[in-house]
Amino acid sequence: MPAGVDDPTSPSGGNTYDRRVCRELPRIGWQVHEHTVAGDWPRPGADAREELARTLRAAPDGSLVLLDGLVACGVPEVVVPEAERLRLAVLVHLPLGDETGLAPDVAAALDAAERRTLRAAAAVVATSNWAAGRLVDHHELAAERVHVAEPGADIAPLATGAGTGPAAGGPPRLLCVASVTPRKGHHLLVRALASVADLPWTCECVGGLGQSPGYVDQVRGLIGELGLGDRVRLVGPRTGPGLNSHYATADLLVLPSRSETYGMVVTEALARGVPVLATAVGGTPEAMGQAPDGSVPGFLVPPEDPVALAAALRRWLAGPGERHRSKAAARRRRTALAGWETTSRNLARALEQIRQETLEAA
Repeated sequence: MPAGVDDPTSPSGGNTYDRRVCRELPRIGWQVHEHTVAGDWPRPGADAREELARTLRAAPDGSLVLLDGLVACGVPEVVVPEAERLRLAVLVHLPLGDETGLAPDVAAALDAAERRTLRAAAAVVATSNWAAGRLVDHHELAAERVHVAEPGADIAPLATGAGTGPAAGGPPRLLCVASVTPRKGHHLLVRALASVADLPWTCECVGGLGQSPGYVDQVRGLIGELGLGDRVRLVGPRTGPGLNSHYATADLLVLPSRSETYGMVVTEALARGVPVLATAVGGTPEAMGQAPDGSVPGFLVPPEDPVALAAALRRWLAGPGERHRSKAAARRRRTALAGWETTSRNLARALEQIRQETLEAA
C-alpha cells in the first residue's frame, strides 16, 4: 500500500517516480492500493496529519506499507507508533534537511524528525547509491536495511536540436528542467550564461514557479539586470507532450543544482540523445554514467561555481568537436539506460525482504 503526495501543478522527479512504480509493481505481480495524502508536506497542518494517521490506522495488522519520505519523515509522531503493527518502508527522494534555503533551526528539526522515522522503518529505499550511503552515515542506519532503486528512463525519439527541422541553422538550444528553487541553482546558471553572452545560444528553463516565489523574482531580476531577457525564458512547469517538445528541440541539458540525490532529468535528456552539463553533486554522476564504450555523455562541474559552469559552456558552445563528441556519447549512453521495470524490480526486492523477515519472525 503506497502512501504519498502528488501535485500535478508542481511536477517533480519524486512525483514521477511514485506514479511509475505504482504502475509497474502490479505488472510484476504485486497488489498495490495507492493512497494520496493531501497537505503541505513535510510540515503539514493538523488536517493532513490526521488524514495520514487515518490512512495508516485503516491498514490491517502486518500490512506492507511503502511511504514517500516527503510524507513520512516530517511526522514521526504519526508514523513511528505504527511501526510495530505494520511493515513500513520509506522511500527517500531527498533528505528533508538538504532542501536549500531552510532556516537552520527548521532544517535541524526536519533532520531529527527524519532520523526518528527512518530508524523505526523496517526498510529504507534510496534513489542512488550516493543517497543510500549518505542516509546510512548521517542517520546511523543499518546498511542492510537501506536499499537502492534508481529511477528508470523511457527511451524516446532522438532530439533534433537546432541542427535540423524548421529551426535549422539557429543558435544552440540550452534547456534547464528543474523547479525554480534555490536548490536548483538557476541564479548560478544565469550568471554563467552572462559570461558567454558573446556566443550564440538560447536557454529555456522549464519548471515550477510557485514553490519559491521570492527566488523566482530574484532570478527574473537577474536575467533583466544582465541583459538576457531575449535569450533566457522561464516557461513554467510542463508535463507530457509539452515537456517532450522541449526535450525534442534541445541541444544541451544544463542542470546547475546545488544538491541532488539523483537527477532524473539527466536520464530523461540522455534518453533522447541530448548531452548534459551538470554539477557534480550527490547522485548526478551516477545518472550521467558512461556509454558502453566508456565515453562520458557531457560534462560535470563543481557546484556553486558559475565560473566553472561558464567555462564548460564556452568549451561546448565554441567547439563543434565537443558538441559532436558529447552528442555521440549521449546517443550511445541512451542505449544502455535501464527502464522503470528495473526500478520496480529493485524496489520489490526491498519489499520482499521485509516480507520474508516477517515470516521468519512469526
